[in-house]
Amino acid sequence: MTAETAQAQRTIGFVGLGAMGLPMAKNLVARGFAVRGYDIRPEARGALAAAGGIAAGSPSSAFDGADAAVLMVVDAAQAESVLFETGALSALAPGAVVVLMATAPPERVARIAERVAAAGYGFVDAPVSGGVVGAAAGTLTIMAAGEAGPIARVRAVLDTLGTKAVTVGRTPGQGATAKAVNQLLCGVHLAVAAEALSLAERLGLDMDQMLDIVSGSAASSWMLKDRGPRMLETEPRVTSAVDIFVKDLGIVLETGRDAKAALPMAALAHQLFLSVSGRGFGALDDSQVIRAYRALGGRPET
Repeated sequence: MTAETAQAQRTIGFVGLGAMGLPMAKNLVARGFAVRGYDIRPEARGALAAAGGIAAGSPSSAFDGADAAVLMVVDAAQAESVLFETGALSALAPGAVVVLMATAPPERVARIAERVAAAGYGFVDAPVSGGVVGAAAGTLTIMAAGEAGPIARVRAVLDTLGTKAVTVGRTPGQGATAKAVNQLLCGVHLAVAAEALSLAERLGLDMDQMLDIVSGSAASSWMLKDRGPRMLETEPRVTSAVDIFVKDLGIVLETGRDAKAALPMAALAHQLFLSVSGRGFGALDDSQVIRAYRALGGRPET
């Protein structure tokens, strides 16, 4: 049996077909995996079916007999609900591996892993970075942690979803810890990019020209180039919401607190995202953290 044939016979239960989860599931289908996917939104399930996957009516039916379960949900609470409250975990094939790809607190991930292992299944802590663009292109960075056996059994899945799948440790929770460090930089870079563009806006500079200048200079960052154009739009499409960074930077600060590490830049960025969310804009694209600076400057909302 060729490696390609073996891969095609593997079945994946996928829960969480959101802005990142849906293209990830589609990439698995395109690579020959049999994917049964569930999301609370019927249109997301329909989109997976249109791409050649199978739309499942519940988490349990998505996981029924699957060799691996991928959870691309919002947070640890959703993961726990899917695994332990819906009965989906027990629907998996014997020896199946659960792959948790959500951003969650390290200690919470470790507890989930213990419960999954106690039920007789493998577990891989594998949060991702790369956003919607990386999810669609299959170029995500994946920070995997877990025992060697489970990681090996889902290696083809990880390599399909990302171009850099790094094993950061053998203990679940270490992947979540690496993701916290990553999100610290993402959140701070995004907040600082918004500060710079807000200053340019206040000074009356040509915003398209200024964005072009800083995006091509030593001042640039991935977050600036990706989010900067949307900061200049009145109603940008949502690729990741403000409230996601409220959550993620909260995890960063919790991780730092547990390690007794001072994180003043992360704390300030968190406050900026919180201020935007608190004014009712938490569901907007995270580029709209720029609204925090507009409010500080007394400028009206656009």
